[in-house]
Amino acid sequence: MRRRWRYLIGGVLAVVVVAAVVVTVGRSTPPADAARTPRLVVVGDSLSTGFGTSSDDAWPHLLAQRTRGRLDVVNASENGAGYLAGGDDNATFGSNEVDAVTPDTQTVLFFGSDNDEGSQASDLTAAAVAALHSAHATAPDARLIVVGPPAYTTPTPARLAVRDALKAAASATNARFVDPLAEKWMNDQRFAGPDDEHPSVAGQQQLLKEMTRVLGI
Repeated sequence: MRRRWRYLIGGVLAVVVVAAVVVTVGRSTPPADAARTPRLVVVGDSLSTGFGTSSDDAWPHLLAQRTRGRLDVVNASENGAGYLAGGDDNATFGSNEVDAVTPDTQTVLFFGSDNDEGSQASDLTAAAVAALHSAHATAPDARLIVVGPPAYTTPTPARLAVRDALKAAASATNARFVDPLAEKWMNDQRFAGPDDEHPSVAGQQQLLKEMTRVLGI
């Protein structure tokens, strides 16, 4: 009788141990990739820093607030920067991209820039291609998006030349090109700040709306 109880108790313990293992396996920690927050790197100029309003009004900051931690927004924008033009810290889109893009970055969005107006089209295209190749080399699986410069009124020939050079660069690298000039993102004087160059608070809200659509968020 005692032996039968001994066997019975042993069997129950075995079932409990197996069940515990099953529960443990079922609750195992998910892979790091599954828990990683999607990372977006924005490379731009003063249109993306909030210059003329405040950094809190800048569309990348607003995007981070809207997504509430579901998206890691890294704003690598610099006043005065372009693919060829050096910004306040003498950096370009290319050098800022190198500093900000990591292997786990899922999207790199380049925005602008009218700071490159007056450059040779071939030089601008080459600089943009180099920046895009660099981003792809660091983050091979990342989406690459090139957003051209916007305008509040009819774009000047110089602005159109920048747009065309960047469109060529995107085509050469299989990146997605978005044209705010053709889509008339900012064609409303309400979107221009007092200097008629940088976005107003309403302008930053408009950029947020358009960028959200572009990113599919």
